[in-house]
Amino acid sequence: MNPRLALNWLPFPLPSAKVLGVPVLIMILLSMLVLPLPPFLLDVLFTFNIAVSLVVLMVASYNVKPLQFSSFPTVLLLTTMLRLGLSVASTRAILQHGHTGTEAAGKVIESFANFLIGGNFAVGLIVFLILTVINFMVVTKGAGRIAEVSARFALDAMPGKQMAIDADLSAGLIDEKEARRRRLEVGQEADFFGSMDGASKFVRGDAIAAMIILGVNIVGGLAIGLMQHNMPLDRALSNYTLLAVGDALVAQIPSLIISLAAGLIVSRVGDDEDIGGQVTSQLFTMPRALGLTAGVMALLGIIPGMPHLAFLGLAAACGWAAHWLTRKQAEQAAAPPTEQAPAAAPSNEASWDDVAPVDALSLEVGYRLIPLLEGNEASDLLSRIKGVRKKFAAEVGFLPPAVHIKDNLELRPNGYRILLKGAVIGEGEVFPERLMAINPGHALLAVPGTPAQDPAYGLPALWIDTPVRDEAQSNGYTVVDAATVIATHLNHLMGLHAARLLGRAESQQLLDHIGRFAGKLAEDVVPKQLSLPIFQKVLQNLLDEAVHVRDLRTILESLAEQSLRTQDAAELTREVRIALSPAIVDAIYGAARELDVIAFDPNLENLLLQALAPGSAGALEPGVADLVVKAAADAANRQESAGVPACLLVPDRIRVSVARLLKKAAPRLRVLAHAEIPDTHAIRIGRIIGDAS
Repeated sequence: MNPRLALNWLPFPLPSAKVLGVPVLIMILLSMLVLPLPPFLLDVLFTFNIAVSLVVLMVASYNVKPLQFSSFPTVLLLTTMLRLGLSVASTRAILQHGHTGTEAAGKVIESFANFLIGGNFAVGLIVFLILTVINFMVVTKGAGRIAEVSARFALDAMPGKQMAIDADLSAGLIDEKEARRRRLEVGQEADFFGSMDGASKFVRGDAIAAMIILGVNIVGGLAIGLMQHNMPLDRALSNYTLLAVGDALVAQIPSLIISLAAGLIVSRVGDDEDIGGQVTSQLFTMPRALGLTAGVMALLGIIPGMPHLAFLGLAAACGWAAHWLTRKQAEQAAAPPTEQAPAAAPSNEASWDDVAPVDALSLEVGYRLIPLLEGNEASDLLSRIKGVRKKFAAEVGFLPPAVHIKDNLELRPNGYRILLKGAVIGEGEVFPERLMAINPGHALLAVPGTPAQDPAYGLPALWIDTPVRDEAQSNGYTVVDAATVIATHLNHLMGLHAARLLGRAESQQLLDHIGRFAGKLAEDVVPKQLSLPIFQKVLQNLLDEAVHVRDLRTILESLAEQSLRTQDAAELTREVRIALSPAIVDAIYGAARELDVIAFDPNLENLLLQALAPGSAGALEPGVADLVVKAAADAANRQESAGVPACLLVPDRIRVSVARLLKKAAPRLRVLAHAEIPDTHAIRIGRIIGDAS
């Protein structure tokens, strides 16, 4: 019967053996410190201690990377506690029953005392001291020093490694999952070497404790044997000293093995093969080195008084190995090359490899701007571009393509340009060692600097030195660094070209995203009622007039209602705008309930209706169009100067045509239809374009 099934009545789930292993081992270690153990159990535990240390050494030998044995510091603590617990238990057995003979603490200690040191406690004491010095002064100290330096270097290199990962992610070389894995590995590497630096103190303390325990066993055992059991001095010295030295050796040998495993782990360089493969491939592959070694050993072997057989035998072995390696390398060099694909000879023939995909959004920089990509604290351009994409996604409603950054030696050293699908949409020049002081229009006094222009909004600006920052800010200037100038320019252009950034893939990702919250709605609209291209066109029409698509649920609900009546993207866009009218008006006017708008004179409005309305036979004369454009731009500037949003209210039928007509001359002028004014808002006409004449 399965014992786990028999315990189904328990009010809690029964943990697995894997989960219980370490807690049970810790409880056993603690019990060994206070409970007496019989000799047989001591033999089993001493044997187990040796076996565990050998397993740890083998695992350390076959590991390829240190992080494959990331639990080693914890294992080191547990094995140290196991040795100390066994030392305490064996000390108790030696002091209590040492007068009965050398079997008082079990067969393992007796065997180490008799076989390894020949029953001579003086020899055993010297051997133990030598092993302790080797472990304490050589292996442990060296491994601890390597771990300390590795931890320091790992911590110092962590920011650079993180920035390299971020750069690869921004450049599209890796995905977010791979970047997350690499960041975790970098953090684990620093934590591992830091833990190893501290864990080496366990072995050092263990060596000191072993010497103290040896002294206690010898002095305490002699005192107990002479005073309590009235033993002769020679017998007491023989029993207790042999037992103490045997116990010390039984504990010290596994400690030395564990220390060696720690040294193997922290001294690894490279992660291509295990330590055996590295040593073999790097140490025994040079015939010249083996040949010279054979010559030196042969010279030593012919010196009178030297052990000729040992030296000459080893010289012969090294010479044969050098000859064999030389012959093997010559055969490999003379052998015909294996059948393989012919080398790609230069060819003038075109292939698909010559067709490189065009980046949707890219940033090219001159060579003096490359330090901005290194991720220093003063100007971290990469993190700012990430912030721009995150801000765009939160405000506009979809995730833009990744910005591919590359250097371009054809640009000016301090120049940069922003490309959308291979076409330049913006460019500028920045100076990383200086700051840009932008005059928002109310700067009080001039400051020393080089005149410039804000590349994003065209505001007058100055390139100033860092010491002038405080003076410029106190005079009303907005002071930003070079990375912020580029990021702001990129953010502005992404907003202007949001419609072109929304491709077919982004449209499908939008549907997949809303499908997690309103899956049935998304499936009913696209592709059942509307095709994906029409849906994309509607979203692009909205974005083209700075209408964000965050409220995708309302957009889909409006499309679901209107798509049964029409499949025309322009008509569907008009209906969606009406559904989104509260959000559109709120984005322009905020919390205001009375909307100060610009309107056309009734006569001019009738003329525009006759010329621009769908299906009309007339056309707008160029002179009238020019007059309308200039008057609208002037009215928009006056509204903004008065601190009022520039918004033109027109009839529904001509809204799209008027918006296209005025887009270039007055890009900040928003054009609303009468149907797009919510019932909760009132209208006040502040300015009129045209007159009765």
